[in-house]
Amino acid sequence: MAKKIKITQITSQIDCLESQKRTIKALGLGRPKYFVIKNDTPQIRGMIEKVKHLVTVEEAN
Repeated sequence: MAKKIKITQITSQIDCLESQKRTIKALGLGRPKYFVIKNDTPQIRGMIEKVKHLVTVEEAN
């Protein structure tokens, strides 16, 4: 079974680059305090790295 991670958006994306806004949308986020649970894959980790100043990541139960 794949490891799951919880990604929570902590800040607004208003003053961000367009590519970062698209990454947030691709992750399924969009507003502060929203969260999603995703499989821990290299692709998701790369997306998180691009917007690491906007999100927090923790292991999901």
